[in-house]
Amino acid sequence: MFEHLDFNYLLATYGYLAIFIGCLLEGETILILGGMAAHQHVLKLLPVIGYASLAGMLGDQLLFWTGRYFGERLLPRLHKQQAAIDKVTHLVNQHPTVSIFTVRFLYGMRLMGPMVIGACKVSPLKFACINLLGALVWATLFASAGYWAGEFLQQVLGDLKPYRWPIILGVMALVVVVALVRHVRAKRKAAQEG
Repeated sequence: MFEHLDFNYLLATYGYLAIFIGCLLEGETILILGGMAAHQHVLKLLPVIGYASLAGMLGDQLLFWTGRYFGERLLPRLHKQQAAIDKVTHLVNQHPTVSIFTVRFLYGMRLMGPMVIGACKVSPLKFACINLLGALVWATLFASAGYWAGEFLQQVLGDLKPYRWPIILGVMALVVVVALVRHVRAKRKAAQEG
C-alpha cells in the first residue's frame, strides 16, 4: 500500500509544513518523526527545531489569549478537565515562571495549561518570553530524541529506507498506546479519589 509513495518526496515537500501544523497542537509525535527524518538527511535538524519552536510558541500564545479573554466563562464549563485546571492554577499561584516553562512538558496540560495561565492574568510579556524559551527547549529535546532514535535504529537495522513506513506507523502506535495507558490510569485514579 505505502511502497508506491515516494517517502523522500513527501517529506521534502510537506515535512516542514507537517511539523509546523502538528506542533501548533500537541506535536511530540511529529517532532520525533521530524528528528528521525533529519537523521536520514531528508530534512535538516535546525529547521525542524525552528518550525516546531515557532509553532509551539504560537499555539500556546493563542491558548494564553483565549484564557485571558474568555477564561472566566470558558474554564468553569470544562468539568472533565477540572483536575488539570486545578493543578495548573495551583502551580501558577505558587511558581508562575516555572509553570509557564514546564506546562508544555506535563502530560494532559499542554492545551489546558496556557489557557489557565492566561486566565490567571500572568503578564503577557512574561508569558511570551518564557513561552519562547520553553518552546525552544521542548522542540530541541523531542527533535533530538527523534534524531538519536534514528541513529539507534540505523545501528540495529542498517539502511532504514525499507523500514520508513513501518517506523512511522510504529511510533504513532506507540504514542497512542502510551496515551491510552495514561488515560486509563487517570480514570482509575479519578474513580478512586471520587
